[in-house]
Amino acid sequence: MIPASFDYHQPKTLSEAIGLLSRLGEGAKVLSGGQSLLPLLKLRLGSAGHLVDIGRVPGLEDIREEGGFLKIGGRARESDLEHSDVVRKKYPILADTAAVIADPLVRNMATVGGNLAHGDPANDHPATMLALGATVVATGSKGERTIPIDQFFTGLFETALAHDEILTEIRIPVPPPKSGGAYVKLERKVGDFATAGAAAQLTLGAGGEVVRAGIGLTNAGMTPVRAAAAEKFLQGKKLDEATVRQAARLAADAADPSPDRRGSVEYKREMARVLTARALKRAASRAQGA
Repeated sequence: MIPASFDYHQPKTLSEAIGLLSRLGEGAKVLSGGQSLLPLLKLRLGSAGHLVDIGRVPGLEDIREEGGFLKIGGRARESDLEHSDVVRKKYPILADTAAVIADPLVRNMATVGGNLAHGDPANDHPATMLALGATVVATGSKGERTIPIDQFFTGLFETALAHDEILTEIRIPVPPPKSGGAYVKLERKVGDFATAGAAAQLTLGAGGEVVRAGIGLTNAGMTPVRAAAAEKFLQGKKLDEATVRQAARLAADAADPSPDRRGSVEYKREMARVLTARALKRAASRAQGA
């Protein structure tokens, strides 16, 4: 199919892009990597009167540690995460996530900020960012504001971004020693959306007990799902087999998936359980080796 007609804008600065969004109103959409938005428009599952392409706006592609955070520019590409030394060394959960998004051609174009701002619960980064306790930085006509990731996803394909705001940065707290994370995804074929996915980020104490646990689920509801009960259950416990099994069951209880060609509700909930257990075990292994 061919998308409905739209006007294309290519601002060269962030302020110019925000000005366009303010002037054009609700009919304008931000084009970052375009790997989620353009297929949606092509299939006419969405529409836009104007596309504001931020692909040439400078200063939005950095990946760096600063001030106690890993800061990821909103236009940093998935391939940038894959090849970042600091990500591979200290944030393996992010490397896991980027590596299972579509294929190398898409990852060379797709952006981390676009993956989040699209608001699709089947996208991979939302669950990972929930597990990491990330914060989103939005910049608009009223200036810059920060949004905790738990408050960012408001509905199916809906986020807390105002129509004149651009996701300019993601901030992830630098993990303390003995921390590790993992993202595990089930897909029908390489490059497909997740049938189910689970992200786990752990920090262990001196005795091997869980000091902090973050668990996020992909394609498990109308928005990305935080498995809060499972996180709370893990606090202060050592990750033996029984503890992992119970945490995985609690995570599956938090899932409320929709049936589709990828599976029934029961199958997806069971896969959430299985994948959470795998993610927790891998995260624990990495934390113990940190």
